[in-house]
Formats: sequence, C-alpha cells, structure tokens
Amino acid sequence: MADRDEDVRFMAAAIRLSRWHLGQTASNPSVGCIIVKDGIIVGRGVTALSGRPHAEPQALAEAGEAARGATAYVTLEPCSHHGKTPPCAEALIASGVARVVVALTDPDERVSGRGLRMLADAGIAVQSGVLADEAESQLESYLNRQRSKRPQVILKLAVSADGMVGRLGEGQVAITGREARAQSHVLRAESDAILVGIGTVLADDPELTCRLPGMEMRSPLRIVLDRRLELPLASKLVGTIAVCHGLLVVGGPDADSEKKAALEGAGAEVIEISDDVGKLLNILGERGISSLIVEGGAKTAGRFLSEGVVDRIALFSSPVTVGTGGIKSPITEQTVPDGFVLRRRERLGADQMSDYIHASKGH
Repeated sequence: MADRDEDVRFMAAAIRLSRWHLGQTASNPSVGCIIVKDGIIVGRGVTALSGRPHAEPQALAEAGEAARGATAYVTLEPCSHHGKTPPCAEALIASGVARVVVALTDPDERVSGRGLRMLADAGIAVQSGVLADEAESQLESYLNRQRSKRPQVILKLAVSADGMVGRLGEGQVAITGREARAQSHVLRAESDAILVGIGTVLADDPELTCRLPGMEMRSPLRIVLDRRLELPLASKLVGTIAVCHGLLVVGGPDADSEKKAALEGAGAEVIEISDDVGKLLNILGERGISSLIVEGGAKTAGRFLSEGVVDRIALFSSPVTVGTGGIKSPITEQTVPDGFVLRRRERLGADQMSDYIHASKGH
C-alpha cells in the first residue's frame, strides 16, 4: 500500500527539480522525474536544455538496474508518441518500474491520457493528481500554450510610490532596489522570451539579459516591436546577439527593406506582420515559446492590457518617488484590472512584489 505522505514528499522534490531548467527547454516543458527504491532516491532527471532528452530517460539511466521494482515520480504525464525521441512511457515500461506517480495529465493531444493508459496496460500501478495544484503552477506557461496556442503573457512593471514607471527624457530611472532587480532577473532566467517596444529601446538602450552571476546564459529571446525598424545597429540589443539567445525584431509590412537587410546582416531575425498583437502571440506559440515577459514601457504595457492578452502581472512597488516629469504607469496596486487575483506578495528589501494571475488561469 503506497504511503500518501511519501508520495507527496517525493513529488514535491520532483517539482523543485523541474524548476532547474525553466525557460530553457522550449518547445518542451521543464519536467522533473525522480526514481525511488525502498525510500531512497536512486535516479533523478530534468528535461535537458533545448528540450531533449526528457526527464524520465535521464532518471532511469542514473538509476540503472535499481529502477526495477521502483517508483517513478514525474511532474507531467510521460509522453506516449514517437517524436525526435522514443516515448517516455515505453522507457518506463522497459525499465521494470513497478509504479508511476504523476502530478498532471498532459493536455497535449498527442499524449493526454495515452501515456497513463500505456503504463497501466503494461501492468504498472499508476497514481495521478499528486500535488496537481503545485505542478500546475510550475508548468502554467506550458499548459497555457497547449490550451490557448500562444505563450503565457507576463506583464512586469516596476512602479514608484507616486505611480510612475520612469521620467521623460532620462532613460532608465532606478525605481526598485537591488533585491527587487535580482528577482526580476530570476523571472527573465525562467522565461522563454522578453518583449519591449522600440520607444523603450531608444530611450534606455537595454540589453534585456539575465545578469545574475553565473546565469548569464539563461537570458531569454529578446523581442522588439519596431514597426519602422528604427533599432540602431549600435544598440546593446544588437551588440549582444552573439552571446545571447537571439533577437527578434517585429517590423511592419511596409518596413524599409534596407533597414531589414542591415539588421539581418547583424544577426537579428526580422519578421513583418501587421500591427496585430494576437498574430504575434500565435506565431510565438507555434515556435514553442511558452512564456513571454512584457517589460518595456507604459505604452506597450497599456497596449497588451487593453487587448486583453495579459495572463499574469508581476508588479514591483517601490517607496521611491519620481515626481515632476514622471511617466504614469498603466496600473498600480490600487488599479489592477478586474479579473486578476493576488497569488502572493513578498517583501524584497524596501520594495514589494505582488504576483497576480488572471482568474481564468488561476489554480
């Protein structure tokens, strides 16, 4: 008879393990797998960088013969289809595990219950739904893409005590302190892509990289909304293409062909679409982008909010006052749009971070 407390304890460990590669496994989710024999972890794996190999074969390889008769804890239903790698359900069956405990069923139509049925048909005891809410929270971006065919849009704003996000004509203005900035870089490290408007680029010349020591290579794909292709070739965004995860510039259908050629020559990818946020999100979803931070500028933030495509809000509030010439934030703690619910709030030095999720996406 399985011990419920033991199942919860080891699934919690698998969920923690799955966080290691968040934002680094597109188009696959970052899944954790732990193999347990007689109460001892004998194998563990997390979806590899770039998405392959999956967590289960890595954990089974570490366990070796100890996997026979063991229990496998997996945060997401093992895949059942042949893709670039064989199905993980088949690998679990071949290993001789006696039991598989799963947190969530995969909504991917190629899997969606088939993996669990394969295991059960092979005589393996299957338990699903263990710590489902916790796994849903960790996998929410991937699940959003599977269900809506577009990335989860995370609006990130740093807002001063007087409701401002910056000051006109002064480029980047330090609103939050060191601890809050570090947390915003964690968010970058765990996300697939980050987006700003060209106005922010021209005013601030940002890099949009993860600058936590030792985590620089976890920088997300950088995306710039730049209808007229005004992005300077001397900008930091262009200058860091070679050491980051790329740069995608979204121009309009009437963008200058010479500017496009120059940006592409510098290593950027340029796509041309009409002024349509929904179409852009669909394109990103098709590319396997599950999480998109919208970080740049009051205008861009307001646009995503007005079009109703924001799924989550990471709102950093500061005691700093910007004063005269301030750029008004589209939202503050007092004006979070209807439909969003507070999930957690934490103190970061002198600042505060509030994490809101749209009620339709809540867990």
